[in-house]
Amino acid sequence: MTGRGQRMLKCTVRRSRQLSAEPIAKDLQTWCGLQMSPTTVHRELHGMGFHGRAAASKPSITKCNRL
Repeated sequence: MTGRGQRMLKCTVRRSRQLSAEPIAKDLQTWCGLQMSPTTVHRELHGMGFHGRAAASKPSITKCNRL
């Protein structure tokens, strides 16, 4: 994958705010004209540091809890 394709992929992920490979591959096809398989999209996103994980929930720390 070229550098231009990687930049377009990163832009598409940030615009759509989803990390599912199949919809992103379809979006790249419609918006940019790039033909990529979902497997390639998944591999490239993982290589760029995007991972499909939810943020860990952290409890609120109050003054009472800090002591």
